[in-house]
Amino acid sequence: MAQADGAEYLLVLSPHLSMGAEGFVAIIGISASLLALPLIGVLGTPVLWGLIPFAGIVLWGLWYALQRNGRERMALREELRLTRERIEITRTNPRTPEQRWEANPYWVRLSLLEKGGPVENYLTLDGGGRAVELGAFLSPEERAALHDELSRALRHLR
Repeated sequence: MAQADGAEYLLVLSPHLSMGAEGFVAIIGISASLLALPLIGVLGTPVLWGLIPFAGIVLWGLWYALQRNGRERMALREELRLTRERIEITRTNPRTPEQRWEANPYWVRLSLLEKGGPVENYLTLDGGGRAVELGAFLSPEERAALHDELSRALRHLR
């Protein structure tokens, strides 16, 4: 989400949540069905009662992992605020303190390393004595589009 007026540019980045509620229900349902298949062979025997708790633990573990992943991805975000006097990035992490970075936008260098970086289209802002990565959770195409949009905003406000 980007918002720009004459004096300020605000950009909020958050990861894409690829699985909604319907996908969650489908994954749990399919997993329960697949876990039930081997249990058919032991129906009517005491072995069934020994295996059911393990199947329940597996389903609970999958449910918990998917729920936690969804909560943490929703908590992750980066907010970039750009004015003529200052550029500021605030990264909100799920289980660690917020990270902040700021610099004078006139001296900030925006770089996009297409190949050879830790990831494809590695996007960094360098200034204020430090380089920070921007949009680590975005796809390579989204980072390239963000680079173009941010370049325009920096040129406009300088």
